[in-house]
Amino acid sequence: MARIRTVKPDLFVNERVAACSVTAVVTYIGLFTQSDDHGRHRDNPAIIAGLLWPLRAEHTPVHVEEDLQQLADAGLICRYTGCDGKRYLHINGWYEHQKIDRPSQSRLPVCVVHNSDKRCGPCKGVCVEVEANTRGALDEPSVNPHRAIDPHPAQLAHPHSDRTTAPGTGDNTHPDTSGTASPTGGEPAGQGRFVEASPNPLRNLAEASTSGSRIMNPGSSSPTGRTAPDGTVTAGNLLAEYVGSCTERPPGDVLGHLGRLLKKLLAEGIDVDHIRAGLARYAEIQGHPSRLPSLVNDAMNARVPAQTASRPGATHRAWTNPVDAAAAYAEEL
Repeated sequence: MARIRTVKPDLFVNERVAACSVTAVVTYIGLFTQSDDHGRHRDNPAIIAGLLWPLRAEHTPVHVEEDLQQLADAGLICRYTGCDGKRYLHINGWYEHQKIDRPSQSRLPVCVVHNSDKRCGPCKGVCVEVEANTRGALDEPSVNPHRAIDPHPAQLAHPHSDRTTAPGTGDNTHPDTSGTASPTGGEPAGQGRFVEASPNPLRNLAEASTSGSRIMNPGSSSPTGRTAPDGTVTAGNLLAEYVGSCTERPPGDVLGHLGRLLKKLLAEGIDVDHIRAGLARYAEIQGHPSRLPSLVNDAMNARVPAQTASRPGATHRAWTNPVDAAAAYAEEL
């Protein structure tokens, strides 16, 4: 919902604002009225173009994307990815220049780079990304001493090795499992590792381990009916091919958007040749990266010209009136 905002006179003599184009400045001022009470908004050029440029058909979402990139390069806005995986932006210096008496709670994710102390809409408090960064990383995985672990074959051959030492005994003897007191004088904890063989057969450790899914041949069991994509081609490979076909390296935000779309298309099982064809078509016409899926669809579902005759291979002959109708249609007449 649009709101009435304040535009200070200093904005028109700001050097960072003067570094942007006139349309970018209009988009910047328009974002004041469309952002929430915390200066946040969806980073979607199509939505922003529909809100700020509804009567200017010549200013398309592609031009709005250029405006947003100029504003981001000048440091007037910050474009970020929220904790929900979607793209957002916020206006830098919002809390210094906009005085709101009773601001409403924002429903959008917070920027953890600039406003990490502010409330995050989805998290209802401090953003989970900030909490994840404050947690220390353990050097070794935690081992539950109460968990029953099958012994290694080497332990079966050497039951009194160091790996079977009970905690706190100080020697290499295993505590008695018959219920007698432990060498420390306390009750048997029953947390030691048993040396008798497990009834379950041991797994063959010499077998090579494969990463990823254990379904070796997914076939057509996927909901879309497509087969799994070739693992040798990744979104990074396709993106590198696109960058190599460009005369100049595209902006990082455009490449990031294309990379996410390419990863999603590969995850759907779409053929790599169709993706390459759509990417090649996009390199010709350019525009907003969101056009890529429709171009891939055009390559997948290209229309085949219908045959002009009912019989295969038949050619069409234009109708001409015969000079002598009686001679031409003697048999029919």
